[in-house]
Amino acid sequence: MEFTFTEEQETVRELAREILEKEASTDRVKQVSASESAQDDELWAKLAEANLLGIAIPEAHGGMGMGFLELCCLLEEVGRVVAPVPVLETLVLGGLPIAAYGTAAQQSEWLPRIAAGRAQLGAALLDADSAEVTAPATTARADGAGFILEGRKRFVSAASRADRILVPARVGGGDGDVTIFLVDPNGPGVTLSGSRISTGALLFEMELSGVRVEAEDRLGGEEANGEKIMTWLHERALVATSAIQIGVSEQALHITAGYTREREQFGVPIGTFQAVQHRAADCFIDVEALRWCTWRAAWKLADGQPAARDAAVAKYWAAEAGSRVAKASVHLHGGIGSDVDYPIQRYFLWARALELQLGSASPQLAWLGRDLAGTRLEESV
Repeated sequence: MEFTFTEEQETVRELAREILEKEASTDRVKQVSASESAQDDELWAKLAEANLLGIAIPEAHGGMGMGFLELCCLLEEVGRVVAPVPVLETLVLGGLPIAAYGTAAQQSEWLPRIAAGRAQLGAALLDADSAEVTAPATTARADGAGFILEGRKRFVSAASRADRILVPARVGGGDGDVTIFLVDPNGPGVTLSGSRISTGALLFEMELSGVRVEAEDRLGGEEANGEKIMTWLHERALVATSAIQIGVSEQALHITAGYTREREQFGVPIGTFQAVQHRAADCFIDVEALRWCTWRAAWKLADGQPAARDAAVAKYWAAEAGSRVAKASVHLHGGIGSDVDYPIQRYFLWARALELQLGSASPQLAWLGRDLAGTRLEESV
């Protein structure tokens, strides 16, 4: 495993940081998060202009032709400034599976538009009536040359502005094969019920009632293995979420360390107090654990190695460590940490939202336990 980034990857990181730090100021993020869309369209356009939205899209479709590691570099920088842009939804949940499994027609239609910032996508990974991501309760019944979808999806982010949402469903219901459909969230039969969470972002419940999709809307076509694609996508979604959490947690710790060096109590900086030092040190250890587990999982996925357990471990640390760092950052700021207009509050809210996204720490532990219980000891070491 290579623990250093290539010159090309560092260049991507530096470019992303330069744009994001310039455009996503504290005041700008606050203003956009309170807007109706909760998305920064100007920043989205800037990222597209730099071709960062095409970072993991093949050059033949207008992208940079890089991979998952480079995409995680971008996601970490998005977290560092808590930028309200749908990078996770469009590039990871939509762009990656289309680039890897989409038909030639689907790739030609969507990938150039994503790279140019002219399309937003997403995925409805969580079913309201099933706890297993790879076993959706949503159904699809054949109807002539197309299908009729019925079901309910939960916690679908950025859905109202998405051009398509990837929706997994069981064809025929019951134990039918899983197929992923590209669904227009504004089409007939689709009802979106949105709620604004504490970060300002919008989450939606997606009701599918008699939604018709055509045969060409099946991701990858007729022969695609939907369950395999869902597993593939879920692992990358877990690691991508963890990459954002690295940026959020590291910057929260950076802001807090600066505050403890400047804030004085009894004539000395509070950073000289042993209790404060120990709390900050615990945060540093948490961030480092999150960092190495996430990049190990990202590297294995980019290298084509099995990484289901690594992805679960990364998301465990994103939830557990992210939550601890967020709480400590607020506590070490004292009373000002509770001020909703102070920057550390936004990092606190983002960290807590990422903690719960795609499952908190407990579901990751439960999955790992079940997986280990069903495997020979020598295979789990």
